[in-house]
Amino acid sequence: MARLPMPETLTERQQEVLDAIAAGPRGGARGPFAALLRSPELCERAQLLGAFCRFGTSLGPRLSELAILVTAREWTAQYEWYAHARLAREAGLGEKIIEAIKARRRPQGMAADEAAVYDLAAELYATKRVSDATYERTVAEVGEKGVVETLSEGPVAGYQVIDVAVTVYDGKHHPVDSDEVSFKLAGSHAFKDAFLKAKPILLEPIYHLEITVPEEFMG
Repeated sequence: MARLPMPETLTERQQEVLDAIAAGPRGGARGPFAALLRSPELCERAQLLGAFCRFGTSLGPRLSELAILVTAREWTAQYEWYAHARLAREAGLGEKIIEAIKARRRPQGMAADEAAVYDLAAELYATKRVSDATYERTVAEVGEKGVVETLSEGPVAGYQVIDVAVTVYDGKHHPVDSDEVSFKLAGSHAFKDAFLKAKPILLEPIYHLEITVPEEFMG
């Protein structure tokens, strides 16, 4: 259950921001906006940034949704993943790519521009740096503007604001966006991490063996 659900009564300023979101390309306020409405000024700015990340960059929907999914998976933001996995499919991102990101694997068979955007975002999250080679390859695919919009203003930077809100305020479980597959996958990763941290040692099999010898053969 969400820790901060939609307020039952809205101030004039909150209603103004809510109406602006509903009138925009999203068509309504869902997910983290219920929490963000506690600060209408923050909510207004966050929704404008999010709208630009999703609808306004030069990357186009397919690459924008790819970067958003990498960010959602980094934060394990279930609501964000639930919403944008569908949008990524509609934008033409391959199902195998989506499933690989979900499983925290680098997708195989990506187009050159998809691989560049994925590697840029994944490398930044993994190392907190971007190598010259990765940067130059991404510039070659999407241009300097595309790189800036991906990192500084776009899906990687902008959607972390949303994902923090989702993680902190929306609680652990949503009937809308939590499914059995998600929890099985999370459990699988948790077991793997715990198993590796325990540093298990493989021992030779140990048997209990009982030998019976007839009396005539005993000295």
